[in-house]
Amino acid sequence: MTAISFAHATDVGRIRDHNEDACGVIPGCGLYIVADGMGGHAAGEVASTLAIESISVQVRRGVALVAAIEAAHNRVLAAAQAKESCAGMGCTVVALQFDGADYRIAWVGDSRAYLWDGTNLSQLTRDHSFVQQLLDSGAIDEQQARNHPQNSVLTQALGHSNKKTLQVDVVSGRLEPGQKILLCSDGLSGELNDRDIAGVLRWPGNETETVGRLIRAANKHGGSDNISVVLVAAPPTPVPAEPAAGQVKQHYQVVSFIPLLPPDPLEKWLKWGGLGVALALLVGGLYWFVGL
Repeated sequence: MTAISFAHATDVGRIRDHNEDACGVIPGCGLYIVADGMGGHAAGEVASTLAIESISVQVRRGVALVAAIEAAHNRVLAAAQAKESCAGMGCTVVALQFDGADYRIAWVGDSRAYLWDGTNLSQLTRDHSFVQQLLDSGAIDEQQARNHPQNSVLTQALGHSNKKTLQVDVVSGRLEPGQKILLCSDGLSGELNDRDIAGVLRWPGNETETVGRLIRAANKHGGSDNISVVLVAAPPTPVPAEPAAGQVKQHYQVVSFIPLLPPDPLEKWLKWGGLGVALALLVGGLYWFVGL
């Protein structure tokens, strides 16, 4: 597992009276999850909690991420059928899993993942929503999409409409030094556009500070929904590998060693003997010149 730092938080927002979002962080498995529940008071938070728990358990058992999300769908669906007060409940989910520096992101619904490279923000996921279908068809533009009255209508969700099959989309890549991946519910992306999010990510600070700024910004822009954020960051430069067990980490640099020994006797004789020969030749030359 590559050395990374992370932070996460969830907030009820300014309008809702309870929080139906949930975050899951299991660093030992390289797993990070955001789930956004729906289905009325209490039921929505039941769905999101069940999804987080189910995906986490499955991944710990070695189940692939997509299969883990499918299992979570079945669990939410079964719970909704078993209890009348939970009928119709469901949730969106976006999950990030690392294998070293390589990552895989799987999602259902409109919870999102973004990649921040220090300069540019890129949306990695594509919403499973009615508005996204309109956008893809060219019927509306980005600005119309943000203000569309059917923004909350989803085409896919865990436990949604008693579906027996589920479309889980996947994207993969490699997290390079200095890059960050942001997972969020639509409580963040619905209030802040890409430019707003990028503006917050440009501020200096650690991941905890940045997550706090993102949530405060979403609340400042209205806070009309629950807000959940997970931020995962690679170190700015590769971290040197730790020494193997039993080895001692060396904290010095090897350089060429030049011994400071007394001059070699032969070198000393050549130096002073050569000077004596030169003086003898000079004196002899003077005598020869005077004798002429």
